Amino acid sequence: DQRKVIYQQRNDILEAQTLASQIASLRESTMNDVVRTFVPADSVEEQWDLPGLEKVLREEWHVELPLAAEVEKSASITDEEIVEKVTQAADAVFNEKVERVGLEQFTPFMRMILLQSIDSHWREHLAALDYLRQGIHLRGYAQKNPKQEYKREAFELFSQLLDVVKMEVTRVLMTVRIQTQEQVAQA
Repeated sequence: DQRKVIYQQRNDILEAQTLASQIASLRESTMNDVVRTFVPADSVEEQWDLPGLEKVLREEWHVELPLAAEVEKSASITDEEIVEKVTQAADAVFNEKVERVGLEQFTPFMRMILLQSIDSHWREHLAALDYLRQGIHLRGYAQKNPKQEYKREAFELFSQLLDVVKMEVTRVLMTVRIQTQEQVAQA
């Protein structure tokens, strides 16, 4: 089943004329995950780590966003609004890169990054499944059904694979530096 999912994703990527919707979906999900690390869902403002979130966004994602200042100015702001602001800022940063190059030139790069990430992590996943299969018989000693444990752990590994691919692709596309021919010549 996992192989079918991965191959279907690869085929969708290869056949797609534009990958904008897939990339936007990955970016939105990634930014949601990043924000939720610092601003838990249904939490109060005192629990938020906005300076930490700003630092991670700036250093790891190249997104400048003065969230702490905005929250101080606002009378009441929800965690959902924080997620929305971060997602909009990330979209703006990404769209600015696409506009500099043009969607026609950027799409092959996005396709290559997606496929490379999926392929390399899929190979690692297959190796992890093989390693899991070799030691799964030990679950029987713990009075657990090895077949059910294998399915459960393989599913967990697969969901981790999808998360890692999502994060990696988004990070590469958000942090790629686009230079003109003159800038390359100067370097």
